[in-house]
Amino acid sequence: MVVKYSKKSLKFLSGLDKRSVARIRSAISGLAKSPPEGDIKPLQGYSDGRKRLRVGGWRVIYRLESDGAVEILFILEIGNRGDIYK
Repeated sequence: MVVKYSKKSLKFLSGLDKRSVARIRSAISGLAKSPPEGDIKPLQGYSDGRKRLRVGGWRVIYRLESDGAVEILFILEIGNRGDIYK
């Protein structure tokens, strides 16, 4: 499985300390397992299959895509719990 990050999510990660970044990346690597690990819920109001992963006070919005035989985990956005859904 290939993991791709959006520009916005990489910018958010660059502002965090190394320990927090490691915690978020560890949770994202749990999504690549079968079945995915973590507190995952589908987002309502989106038809493209967006889901959210809870990592402490942060939320990771992602979408699974399939390009033939290769699965792509696209990280759309990472942010604080209160700000991510606005």
